[in-house]
Amino acid sequence: MINDIISDTLTKIRNANLAKHQIVQVPSTKMTRNIINVLKEEGFIYKSEEVGKNFKKYILISLKYQGRNKIPIITELKRISKPGLRVYANHKELPKVLGGIGIAIISTSRGVMTDKTARQAGLGGEVLCYVW
Repeated sequence: MINDIISDTLTKIRNANLAKHQIVQVPSTKMTRNIINVLKEEGFIYKSEEVGKNFKKYILISLKYQGRNKIPIITELKRISKPGLRVYANHKELPKVLGGIGIAIISTSRGVMTDKTARQAGLGGEVLCYVW
């Protein structure tokens, strides 16, 4: 049984990235779909596809690499807000990851978005994870 679906998803992506797998399969929920869409928009993953039926839906994620040595585009995925300790920030306190090189994924009242988009919209929310 999975208690924290976001941590599980990030760990599966991180492990597949380190093992240089081309595709990784994660359970499909509304939150994981939103996080994966943000990663796709920001260019960290190549594409994603939802497969399965009814209650057994999964998302197949194609990871992105560069060069012949398959250097991963995603260097690090770090979970910030956890079920035992939620981390919230208003639009003035939103973190800049590595001085703007990375992104923070924020869950706002208008959906899941990057820290830059949330800052422009003047929204705060729960800081889910950092990606660089």
